Amino acid sequence: MDNRLSPLFTPWKIGNCEIKNRIVLTSMGGTDLFGWMEKNHFDKDGARFIMAVAENNAGLVLPGCQPVYNPMFGQWLHKNKKMYKDLAAWMPGFHQTGAKLFMQLTAGFGRSFTISSMMEMLYTTPVIRTLSKPFMNLDKITATASPSPNRWSDKVPSRAMTKEEINEFINSFAECSLMLRDAGVDGIEIHAVHEGYLLDQFTLPYVNKRTDEYGGSMENRYRFATEIVQAIKKRAGDDFPVSLRYSVVSKTKGFRKGALPGEEYQEAGRDMAESEKAVKLLQDAGYDMLNCDNGTYDAWYWAHPPIYMPENCNLEDVEHIRNFVDIPVVAAGRLDPYAAADAIKEGKLDGAGFARQFLADQEWVTKMMNGEEADIRPCILCHNGCFNMCHYKGVPNDQDLSDSLHLARCAVNAETMQWNKHYIRKTAKPKTVAIIGGGIGGMETARVLKLRGHNPVIYEKTDKLGGTFIPASAESYKEKLRDLLQWYRHQIEKLGIEVKFNAEVKNPFSIDADEIVIATGSKARKLDIPGFDRAIEACEYLTGTPVGNTVAVIGGGLTGSEIAYELALQGKNVSIIEMKNDLIAQKGVCLANSSYLREWFALHKTPVYLEAAVKEINDDGVVIKLKDGNEKTIPAESVISSVGYIPDPLSQPKGKVRLVGDCLKVGNLRSVIWRAYEVAMKI
Repeated sequence: MDNRLSPLFTPWKIGNCEIKNRIVLTSMGGTDLFGWMEKNHFDKDGARFIMAVAENNAGLVLPGCQPVYNPMFGQWLHKNKKMYKDLAAWMPGFHQTGAKLFMQLTAGFGRSFTISSMMEMLYTTPVIRTLSKPFMNLDKITATASPSPNRWSDKVPSRAMTKEEINEFINSFAECSLMLRDAGVDGIEIHAVHEGYLLDQFTLPYVNKRTDEYGGSMENRYRFATEIVQAIKKRAGDDFPVSLRYSVVSKTKGFRKGALPGEEYQEAGRDMAESEKAVKLLQDAGYDMLNCDNGTYDAWYWAHPPIYMPENCNLEDVEHIRNFVDIPVVAAGRLDPYAAADAIKEGKLDGAGFARQFLADQEWVTKMMNGEEADIRPCILCHNGCFNMCHYKGVPNDQDLSDSLHLARCAVNAETMQWNKHYIRKTAKPKTVAIIGGGIGGMETARVLKLRGHNPVIYEKTDKLGGTFIPASAESYKEKLRDLLQWYRHQIEKLGIEVKFNAEVKNPFSIDADEIVIATGSKARKLDIPGFDRAIEACEYLTGTPVGNTVAVIGGGLTGSEIAYELALQGKNVSIIEMKNDLIAQKGVCLANSSYLREWFALHKTPVYLEAAVKEINDDGVVIKLKDGNEKTIPAESVISSVGYIPDPLSQPKGKVRLVGDCLKVGNLRSVIWRAYEVAMKI
């Protein structure tokens, strides 16, 4: 292990609880021990994930947030006694790892509850709204400090909570905490004066307009959070550690308006001056630790940083706030282990929080300790498998039900939280499998086949592995994607998988193999308009085709927006032309990612033409037809086409031929990797 990392592996204390090292698994929805968005029970999949992380040298482990009032079926968490008994039976095995476990309890979501189209229908149809209350009472689930708009939907507003409801929550926190202590849990984390969740909404002036003892002054706005810890200490004991998930600064301009890194703005939520006072208030109330980042659901990219956000984006603010308390402080959010180790060594930080990297690779801390960093499968900050709540104009949370119910899966690791579906099963009949195409789909297929005991052979028409992921990872800010590409190449070499380079295959049936997997990807879609041949295809630009200083990008969506973002970072004058009514009206793209790009282009005054049809590309630029029927020429020295792709298989699946990746159906990295894994399982 690099000696610079050694501060991460020193002991520390939270109250009287000693933690063996500074690595903290921060909580993620879906890694729960008592179930997620289902009837409460001891969750074996959540327990398996938590145990794997503990066995691989995490010091403090925080399972997924557990609502004390379950949004589904309206259950109070303290009323199911059996799951606490099941947890108590499991805890001794967990403690054998040497790790400590703090259960994260949440008051819920308030106006941040992710409303879907189905939920809008439940709420806006009176009869169905009444009938649905026993299993989903949206009026109660979305209640907040004061009447407020929902983050996702204009059709399901939030009402103000009553004081009786507030007291119900406080009581449940206290009862749950005692039962968890009796079950052997080492501490509690309260979720959250953080990210614009319910407790945070009470603290934020732009949400809380109350005139009773829970509104107005700072002490009143933080009263809900302080009464919770006081009730826990009274019920479970002063020596039972209680952490608080905490956002140092809200980075929020108002409802559905975030503040980007470096932006000058007027804070609508918690600014640093208030935070300096608030942390002392919270400490004095009884909290034993602050687990910190920044942001709200209105500025979601701070709490769930996409790849566009700077590395260590929250660290400086967390280091600053530590000067105002005497309790331990943890930082999280795109945190680099080396930067965290330096901060701990310098006394600026107590613990280092990591979340999504554990989804990509539960063993990453062990590998880092053993100097095997090349074998760490990296998180690429895509949110596509773990947290793909998607929102665009006129559409609330556009997410498949399976994704809503199964958070904490991983786009780059098909096994995580899907062990009953994706697992390595050794073959009894080894086969030679030809894989045509050495992109991510081809490499994942080969990797899984080799681990199962087959003999995969990759036929790649170029002189390097990667396929279209090479241009997809080319932008300057996509170093994590390049890390993933290097990880795949390293695994292919380490496993001794044969690769035939510069081997273009035109007839797959000419290859002598027991099975054939085609992973040849897709080809770019073309527009049937005059002058389209003047356009540079997106992948051509990303692999080095030069462009002028004034560039028009045809096609928004994620790919076109990311290309435009890269061009703007280079100082180019960029325009984006998109036929839909939103820049990124694309299912599967998390709001944390899409809102950053939308707001970045707005801040930097990048011209974005929505509901615009491209009519022609000529010497002057791009002629478009606007929504009002008028035509306009967008000046451009260069035009980049990003209008989508269509499958490009060598053959249709038949006999011994199988297809993976975009040559079967154009999707995203998650669909490519998961499909490749499943095909490799079936051979």
